[in-house]
Amino acid sequence: MPETRYRVVVFDWDGTLVDSTQRIVDSMQRAAREVGLREVPDAAVQNIIGLGLPEALMTVWPEINEEQLEVMRRLYVRYFVSDSQVDMDFFPGARTLLDTLLKKGYLLAVATGKSRKGLNRLLQDLKVGHLFATTRCADETRSKPDPLMLEEIMAELSVSPAEVLMVGDTTYDLDMAHAAAIDSVAMGHGAHDEQQLLACGPKTICHSIAELNDWIALHG
Repeated sequence: MPETRYRVVVFDWDGTLVDSTQRIVDSMQRAAREVGLREVPDAAVQNIIGLGLPEALMTVWPEINEEQLEVMRRLYVRYFVSDSQVDMDFFPGARTLLDTLLKKGYLLAVATGKSRKGLNRLLQDLKVGHLFATTRCADETRSKPDPLMLEEIMAELSVSPAEVLMVGDTTYDLDMAHAAAIDSVAMGHGAHDEQQLLACGPKTICHSIAELNDWIALHG
């Protein structure tokens, strides 16, 4: 291993590595209209990105019943996966950053609010599954900001909190890291604004993957 402060870098997925915020908002709004739920502003949907899907839906629409919840889940997945006009890809430089960190000896992981099926599909489509030592999804553990995802990752990789860095674009990511006693870096190009992120006490806020690469090179 290199002489680095951290051994493991854990990434959130949506809004951190992948520019998917607008696709999530579009897919959820279309699903809600089809189900007949009350109209909400896009900002309300954007604010819950990072939570597990059931938790996200119940936060935006607390009046939702179980039948509507199940229909919403199916419709959202359909729109997001195969029926969206909103493009989605890695943020510029993200794929290169992952390769660079691996070459430097870091272990990489993902902690995401996506479902296991959804993350596996994207890892396969983007051909990056082999880059990550482990991944955790909201439907197989507890949703953010509960720290269980990170605790499970640390146990699997046999590392301490001091050896782990969490990178995310939402307060849910940063609060999860804080609860697990893990350092965090916020990404300002995702779902939550800077004031929200700063209130969570990250080491820094990066506004691009290039900035993140530079920060890790200096501090990681």
